[in-house]
Amino acid sequence: MSKEKNSSNFLVQGSILAIASIVSRLIGLLYRIPMTNAIGSDGIGVYSTAYNVYFICLLLSSYSLPTAVSKLVSERMALHQYKNAQRILRVSMVFALIAGTAAAAVMFFGADFLAVKMQNMPEARIAIMTLAPTIFIMAFLGVLRGYFQGMGSMVPTAISQVLEQFLNAIVSVTAAISLFAYGRGLDELYSTSNQAVSWGAAGGTIGTGAGAFIAFVFCALLYLAYRRVIRKNVRRDRSKQLEGYPYLMKCLLVTAIPIILNTGVYNVSIIFDNSLFGHYTSSAGIYDQYKLLWGEFSGKYHLLTNVPISMSNALALSIVPALSRAVARRNFSEAADKTDTSIRFIMVVAVPCVVGLSVLAMPIMNMLFKSDNTLAAQMMTVGSFTIIFYSLSTVTNAILQGMNHMHVPVINALIALILHNICLVIFLWGFHWGIYGAVWGNISFGIFMCVLNFISLRRYLSFHINWKKTVILPVICSAVMGVITWLVYHFGFKAIGHNTLMTLFSMMIAVAVYGVMLLVTRCVEEAELYSFPKGALLVKIAKKLHLLK
Repeated sequence: MSKEKNSSNFLVQGSILAIASIVSRLIGLLYRIPMTNAIGSDGIGVYSTAYNVYFICLLLSSYSLPTAVSKLVSERMALHQYKNAQRILRVSMVFALIAGTAAAAVMFFGADFLAVKMQNMPEARIAIMTLAPTIFIMAFLGVLRGYFQGMGSMVPTAISQVLEQFLNAIVSVTAAISLFAYGRGLDELYSTSNQAVSWGAAGGTIGTGAGAFIAFVFCALLYLAYRRVIRKNVRRDRSKQLEGYPYLMKCLLVTAIPIILNTGVYNVSIIFDNSLFGHYTSSAGIYDQYKLLWGEFSGKYHLLTNVPISMSNALALSIVPALSRAVARRNFSEAADKTDTSIRFIMVVAVPCVVGLSVLAMPIMNMLFKSDNTLAAQMMTVGSFTIIFYSLSTVTNAILQGMNHMHVPVINALIALILHNICLVIFLWGFHWGIYGAVWGNISFGIFMCVLNFISLRRYLSFHINWKKTVILPVICSAVMGVITWLVYHFGFKAIGHNTLMTLFSMMIAVAVYGVMLLVTRCVEEAELYSFPKGALLVKIAKKLHLLK
């Protein structure tokens, strides 16, 4: 297989997941709007706190199973060891049963401790308990997704993600509105003030479980439909070495535990942000603003920045099995090529997202949310460039994992977490930056991860960054795009006075201008364009527009 074809297939698989991730994130944004309007920023603050606890428990138990399973399966598929690939699936299901049960029990029975002691937000207790069964389902769903990814297909994961989020949206909004009204009745009955937001947040979490269940059913049915092909491959397997179940369980643990630790430490920073900011508001005498401020941070700023970051998560899922196959075949030149392609692809996508969200921060916020969005828009303007650092650190994590340096991202994440917490304490208690301290603290973690991961990559892999095409030209193209986008929105809004219409139109103009600039500056050339998804079609369109010779 040629280098170009390898890159194309690799990017196509990553793009399938990226598109599904964007669609899922957009659905998430859309359902958050009526849910935020129904239960308010206070309710979203409670919901986000409960969800952060759920996410950390999921990370520490089974969130990284798709990556671990896909890595192990892809290594054996590269060597045509179909029987061993099936044995990995069975072992992984046993691991999912143990880990999922344990994590669900911790969340359900430890809800009081997690909400009150750990997060300083007792209103989140019911929502945390409601999320407990979802962890059990997600463990098995993760195994099936990882199995299909290891087989070389991202489509099952992509479709199941969209199905998951679609049902999540419907159930979450309906349950949140219903239970918020129920909680309000309790507040009136018992003269309390926190039942409405507590029950409303719990209602929002019900959809998470419903979405996970429908995604698991879809993947399970797809596996059953694919069993005939699997059995055929197993019968064709002539490999002499049949790996034992104890050995495979050891392989799974050795692979999964570093990934789980890395992603756990990598994402636990938001828990520290939440907890430290809660204690800061108490010490500063503004605890009554805690839920509101954290709702603005997590329910608006953090939610929107996670949309473009999801593309790096998708690329990371595709790069682990791709690099694992290359390493299994001892093809290190292919590994270096995929590393360079991944980093360039992420920068070409992330940089314009930073500029676009900065320029259109207030218009986008006003388009999505009805409340006063001044604070959230200011946070977005200040902190949108966190997208670059989190995207790069996510992809470089995956590159190191795919190259079998499993422990390195864990060590880097621990160091980054320590430095991040030191910075956060300084920003809050030293500089008294308030919620902006949380924004800068969030940014600092991504920066530390990037620096440490790139140092590690240069140690283990011989590759060189093309600074002109990877950094300088995307920044120039994005700057031009940003100026034109701001002018289009500014004068267009003055002319017609319709924010949503002009925001969407400006975003379309931004995409078109950036695409043209990439070709005009030769940041992306014709040969490279062919390696992108639908590259031949893109080249054809560019030539018709005389953007390529």
